[in-house]
Amino acid sequence: MNPLKELQDLASLFPEPADAPLFRHARHVAREATPEPYRTMLVHEHHMTISMESWHRCSVDVEVLESRFQDGLYLRKIRLLKSGTSRAVQFGYVRFNLELVTEQVRSEILAEKIPLGRILIQHNVFRHVELGAILQFTAGPGLARWLQMPEEAVTWGRLATIFCNGSPAIDLLEISAPLE
Repeated sequence: MNPLKELQDLASLFPEPADAPLFRHARHVAREATPEPYRTMLVHEHHMTISMESWHRCSVDVEVLESRFQDGLYLRKIRLLKSGTSRAVQFGYVRFNLELVTEQVRSEILAEKIPLGRILIQHNVFRHVELGAILQFTAGPGLARWLQMPEEAVTWGRLATIFCNGSPAIDLLEISAPLE
């Protein structure tokens, strides 16, 4: 996988306006070069829902900003928010082959009310999260808006694939709000 190409592919699913790009700059960083606390937050093969809840010591809610179907795949642009608040902790893109999960799981995902990781865990979907790459981002107006951070500020994210029942089902771009 070419991380910067995959980043562009996922970001192109829901493009930001030309005058308000998502990020000014993105670079691929070796896992071992990822600084703390982002290394703990991102360099693992677990669901980010769990990592965000652990770090922020509260549950998180999903806010689906946009979604659609394309070429048989379910696509969505999301934010995770501290539960019961409008405080964003993560921004991301999801590309999901829903054919690889049961109808009940599919229905809950399409309801867009519960974070994806929580649904897969609650339904005991056999899954494996494969970390693809760690990325450092310099925020453009888009990321600054979605993560409530200053433009030009730096934050970190990751590309990952979730395998469901042994097949690659979900491609993710998950960008953390700046950690304090």
